[in-house]
Amino acid sequence: MNRPRPAQGTEPEGTILKRLAPTFPLETERLLLRAFVPGDFDALFAIYSRPDVVRWLYQDTRTEAEVRELLRDKARSRTIDKEGDKLAVAVALKPTLEVVGDCVLQWTSSRHRQGEIGFVFHPDHHGRGYATEATAVLLRLAFEELGLHRVYGRAEPRNTASARVMEKLGMRREAHLVENEFVKGEWQGELIYAILDREWREAER
Repeated sequence: MNRPRPAQGTEPEGTILKRLAPTFPLETERLLLRAFVPGDFDALFAIYSRPDVVRWLYQDTRTEAEVRELLRDKARSRTIDKEGDKLAVAVALKPTLEVVGDCVLQWTSSRHRQGEIGFVFHPDHHGRGYATEATAVLLRLAFEELGLHRVYGRAEPRNTASARVMEKLGMRREAHLVENEFVKGEWQGELIYAILDREWREAER
């Protein structure tokens, strides 16, 4: 028997969320997180034009024109005001200011106070903890500033590196969907990780 949906209007307390408009750059021990700018084209193209980067993404490798359009979209994604909005941040190394990654927080449900995180990093910089360090900032913004209740992330099961990042962030593996999508000519699965606001706050103590 399917679980019936609650009647419209039964909203949890604190449903109205704050506007998220961070003051850039955001700083960690080794990284600077900032808004994307037109000068980031080369760095973004170096990431999204690689087959090994997009292997477990929905999109194929992107052309220069496609990356320019992607960059325009990311450069506009600086604030979250309503459901569907996203915050895109360029991740740069402190010593050199080289952009090595791309992290995103999207507000996916107003009623249920949920959001999704995503991250993509250049393979030359894998294995150094940059994705974990940067995405932890987005979780803080999601819970402390935006007021979300639950944040989740998704990864193809063979993308073990992304799964490890979410585990290091304290996210629980909630589901393993088996061959639920036909992507790039094959059946692919999906892992779903999530963390609640109270779980995040407990871990931060």
